[in-house]
Amino acid sequence: MPTVIINADDFGLNEHCSKAIAEAFDKKLVTDTTMMATGEYFDEAIALAKERGFFDKLGVHLNLTEGVPLTDKIKTCPRFVTDGRFNKSYDRNKRLTAGEKDAIRLELTAQIEKLQNAGVSLTHADSHHHIHTGIYIAPIAEQVCLSHGVSKIRLHRNAGQILFLKRIFKKHFNQRYRKRGFTTTDYFAYVMDIDGFDVPENTEIMIHPDYDRDGNLIDRRGVEDGFPVGDPIPAYGAQPQITLRGYTEL
Repeated sequence: MPTVIINADDFGLNEHCSKAIAEAFDKKLVTDTTMMATGEYFDEAIALAKERGFFDKLGVHLNLTEGVPLTDKIKTCPRFVTDGRFNKSYDRNKRLTAGEKDAIRLELTAQIEKLQNAGVSLTHADSHHHIHTGIYIAPIAEQVCLSHGVSKIRLHRNAGQILFLKRIFKKHFNQRYRKRGFTTTDYFAYVMDIDGFDVPENTEIMIHPDYDRDGNLIDRRGVEDGFPVGDPIPAYGAQPQITLRGYTEL
């Protein structure tokens, strides 16, 4: 039977998505979550994870694109920060200056250490808007993770419809993780990449639990008129042909 990890991104980002993730754990719709050290609901989310019994299922959701940075140096980098807040305008294909590299290293270090200082034994790492797969940010993220004992990491997406040249690049990128000493799944996918419940062996599927305007639990794919929109979270664990496991078991 295929073994599958279902990871909920954005824990701690805000109240509604954090509570949606807790509900998804209660309903056995997810196996893991990754937490934003920069999230506005950080302290409350830590307490929520302890209360609902998934404190040992937390990874780090590295972030350089949304919210308020933890460190000062990156606030001097206009590519990443505007008016004291992360912006989403950075070009992942543009080289970094020495100063930007140092600022990113300091910021990602602070994010991991904030979680570890809160008592979280980080199961793995991924990132907000996939910044850890940016070609120039990736080496920094890898070094920070390994130096803090985080040796499991999300792949560059390699499932679903991907152009041939991109697929080759992603293959070599993901092989780099293993050469550096990281443990990974074999595949990383969005729900839309999966044909029903026909899931490849050793796959991580990313979801974003949230509530729509009617209070229904959904996998958020966007926001319309100020409310999250999306589809119900697939119940992979209810399928007899699928075995769920967490990152701690990888």
